Amino acid sequence: MTRTPEEVDPAEVVSRYDRFLNSGLTSLHRFMGIEAAEWKAEGSYLWDTEGNQYLDLLAGFGTLSLGHRPAAVVEAVKAQLDLMPLASRLLFNPAVAEAAAELASVLPGELQKIFFCNSGTEAVEGALKLARLYTGKSIIVATENAFHGKTLGALSASGREAYKKPFCPLVADFVHVPFGDVRSLEAVMRPEVAAFIVEPVQGEGGVNVPPDDYLPKARALCDHNEALLILDEVQTGFGRTGRMFACEHSGVAPDIITLAKALGGGVMPIGAFASTPAIWKVMEKDPYLHTSTLGGNPLACAAATAAIREIKRLDLPARAAALGPGALARLRALQAENGDIIADVRGRGLLIGVEFTDSDIAGLVIAGMIQRRVIAAYALNSPGVVRIEPALTISREDLDRGLDALAESVAQTKAILAQL
Repeated sequence: MTRTPEEVDPAEVVSRYDRFLNSGLTSLHRFMGIEAAEWKAEGSYLWDTEGNQYLDLLAGFGTLSLGHRPAAVVEAVKAQLDLMPLASRLLFNPAVAEAAAELASVLPGELQKIFFCNSGTEAVEGALKLARLYTGKSIIVATENAFHGKTLGALSASGREAYKKPFCPLVADFVHVPFGDVRSLEAVMRPEVAAFIVEPVQGEGGVNVPPDDYLPKARALCDHNEALLILDEVQTGFGRTGRMFACEHSGVAPDIITLAKALGGGVMPIGAFASTPAIWKVMEKDPYLHTSTLGGNPLACAAATAAIREIKRLDLPARAAALGPGALARLRALQAENGDIIADVRGRGLLIGVEFTDSDIAGLVIAGMIQRRVIAAYALNSPGVVRIEPALTISREDLDRGLDALAESVAQTKAILAQL
C-alpha cells in the first residue's frame, strides 16, 4: 500500500533510527541540524515529507552521477522486474551477459573479464583475492589515508587507523605508504609484492590528487617487480573526474580495476572487478572459487547496462570536465578571501574537496548548507574536508546555487566563530 508524505511523522522516523538502527549516527545527524525525513527525489533535487526541496551536492557519495531516478535506468529496471528479478544461477542470463559486454566496451586497456558483485568493498575483496591467486604472492602495498571499504580485506588495504584499530588483527601482509609519493612506493616494492592498490584520486581521503607522473611511475614499478596494479575507481569511475575512468588522465591501464557506485545508475546497488583475459585464467580453473549469490543479479545488471549507455549518450565525462574547472576556480577564490579557515581547495572534474582548518569548522559549514537546503558531507577519512560531488547531470545554475550556499555558510560560520 502506497503511503502519502502526510502519513509519515519525521520524528517517528528519527526515533526508529535511534531505537533500531544506529544511535550514534542519529546523534551525529542531529548535531548537524538534520531532523527531516526524505521522501522523493528527481535529478539533483530531493524533497522531505513536509515538502521542502533540497539541492543535492553529495549525490550519494558519487553514486548518483545520472542524478536521482534517471528515467532510462528506472525503465530498464522496471522491465527486468517484470521478467526475472533474480537469476536461477544455472541457465545463462541475457541481462548479465549484456551488462558484461557493455562494461567491457568502456574499460581501459585490455580489461575484458568481469565479476559482478554488490558493492565497492566486495569488488576490492575480489581484486585482492585475484591478485594473490595469480601471482602466488601475499604482500599487498596500499596507501595511507586510502579508502577501499570496510569488510576485513578491504579494511586492511584502507589507510585510516580509526576504522581499523577496533578490528585488529586484520589480514596480514599489507604495507602502507604515503599517497602520491613515488620514492616511498619505490622503497617497498620488491619481487615479493603481489599488488599495489591505489585510488587515482583519493576520495574519502580528502579528494587528494597525485602528481601527474605518479600513476605512470607506479605502473613501471609494478611491471619491474612482477606485481599487479589494482586501481580502485569505485568513486572516480564513469566520468566523475572528466574522463570515463580517472586513470585515463595519466594514460595508465591497470591489471585489475574495482568499480561500483555510479555503475548502478543510482537505482540499483552493483559492483564489479575486472581484469585481463591472461590474468583471469586462474579463476577459470575452478569457476566456483569466487562466487556471490546475489551479485550480478538481472535487476542490477539491467541498471548497469542502461547507466553505461546513458553516461555515454549524455557524454557525462565531458560535462564533468566542463563544469569542474569553473567550480574549482570559484572555490579557490573563496579560499583566498577566507584563508583563515579554508586551508586548501583541490579536485578533478566534479570531485572537489574544500579543506577547512578544523573538522568542527567543516561541520558548521555543512550545517549551514543544510539550513539553506543544500546537501553536502565531509570526507570519511578527512572530516575537515567538505566535498562537492554533485550529479554529473547538474545544471550550471544549480551548481552555482550550491556554491552560493557554501559561501554563505562560510560567512555564517566565521560570524559564529567571532562570537566565541
